[in-house]
Amino acid sequence: ARFSIGAAAAVWLGAYIAALPLQAAVIGLLGQSGVDPDDWPTSTMVATVLCLWVPFVVALFVLSSRRGSGSFRDDYRVRFRAIDLVGLPIGVVGQFVLVPLLYWPLTTLFPDAFDPAKVEERATQLWDRADGWWVLALIAVVAVGAPLVEEFVYRGVILQSLEGRLNDTIALVVSAAFFGAIHLQPVEFPGLFLIGLVFGLCWQRTGRLACPILAHLAFNASGLLLAAN
Repeated sequence: ARFSIGAAAAVWLGAYIAALPLQAAVIGLLGQSGVDPDDWPTSTMVATVLCLWVPFVVALFVLSSRRGSGSFRDDYRVRFRAIDLVGLPIGVVGQFVLVPLLYWPLTTLFPDAFDPAKVEERATQLWDRADGWWVLALIAVVAVGAPLVEEFVYRGVILQSLEGRLNDTIALVVSAAFFGAIHLQPVEFPGLFLIGLVFGLCWQRTGRLACPILAHLAFNASGLLLAAN
């Protein structure tokens, strides 16, 4: 592993803390202070997401230059081979098969807690609020930007650092749990944890970031397709 757990944790926490005042400032400038985030227009959602991503992107470069080799490509295993395209069907299967199979017993046993409408609520709201050119912005953020940034952070940094101190299985489980928890949506945690395991396995089996990025892209794009129907 290129990075220690301590360095990864410090960089992640620093980027997250740095994003908070940026988001608050943008929310105020857009006149959305005090408004329920569920009622934000797509423009505000896109702006706040960008405010979150910018510190993390900066943190990736800082971590590489100070604690890595200085080569962004090598530190985060940014390579591509044709076999990495298998990530696309993996992501689609994850969205349409694996996650529904996981939620089926949960919905049966705990119908109130895991009501399908609650599980799909956030994606549906995002899609329903977008119109005109903002639909394209939403697609760009959810299906392209999120897979790129999140895979660099949660597989390229978090999982890689854990692999340096823990065995691969424990590192995989811990990173997937963190990935699910940080989305701050309890009803979505089981599905995010499962798909975090899938993305982590793509990283571990290929040794490259391309496969989990493509799997994440396909998963999120499939989720938007479901929300649109």
